[in-house]
Amino acid sequence: MPSRFRNFIPSEHFPAEKDRYVLYVNYCCPWAHRTIIVHALKGLEDIIQLVEVDARDATHGWFFSGQTGPARDPIYGVRWMKELYLKADPQYNGRITVPLLWDKKHETIVNNESSEIIKMFFDGFDQFLPPERREANKGPAAFIPQHLRSEIDTLNAWVYDNVNNGVYKAGFASSQAAYNEHVIRLFQALDRLEDHLSEPGHQPYLFGAYITEADIRLYTTMIRFDISYYTLFKCNLKMIRTDYPHLHAWLRRLYWNEGPETAGGAFKNTTFFEVIKRGYSSVAAGNGITPIGPLPHIMPLELPR
Repeated sequence: MPSRFRNFIPSEHFPAEKDRYVLYVNYCCPWAHRTIIVHALKGLEDIIQLVEVDARDATHGWFFSGQTGPARDPIYGVRWMKELYLKADPQYNGRITVPLLWDKKHETIVNNESSEIIKMFFDGFDQFLPPERREANKGPAAFIPQHLRSEIDTLNAWVYDNVNNGVYKAGFASSQAAYNEHVIRLFQALDRLEDHLSEPGHQPYLFGAYITEADIRLYTTMIRFDISYYTLFKCNLKMIRTDYPHLHAWLRRLYWNEGPETAGGAFKNTTFFEVIKRGYSSVAAGNGITPIGPLPHIMPLELPR
């Protein structure tokens, strides 16, 4: 069911303001992870409050447990994300999901669609940032440069269907035939991405020298692939680290990069492997047993010869 909270910042009802909005996230969730990365890449820490929702109940959904995040919501003191959804709309009966972008002024949800939240973060709050961090001033280094907008949109849509969502189609398939179909489609997509990265102009990142929206959206699936999807979702025809040299190099480059283009390590600093593995184990394994491997969770940037 599509989300019904699809508002944008800036807009008449939701203008860009400092300290007005809150982003609720979970570090296991790849959709939330996209927004966390962009929040860090753009340097929005002092502009948009980030709140971790660190636990999930099979019946009631996301909640604040106090294990790695707060024990209660720091804004309203509630324990369940469902309470925030019902505060925004007392009649709401849809899914309780993260990420969630909240407006403290109107006490309502702005948006809970990750792809739209990251687009708001790219340039919606640029007036509060130094000139060099504003998208209009970055030229070809913008996250969605004008000359690549159409190509990035096309790749994003294809990656979403076949890769970002493809792992879930395989992992939650309800029949052997459906599982077989989705796994084959997923690895055909990974083969295509491997070819894409081998072409001139698509190195070191998906569209050349600069990190774009496409890299961010693919990263959150790829960094989870070997440690969770390969084992727990049975996406086990190949591994990124052993079978996709270009994808593997691309992934390691993003993770280990601590230069200015990643705001000092936005990918590495927001990726918590044990949290990811534990979260997927609780959903997929049923018994909560977390696989130890593969180790290391991510290979070093330079591989031994």
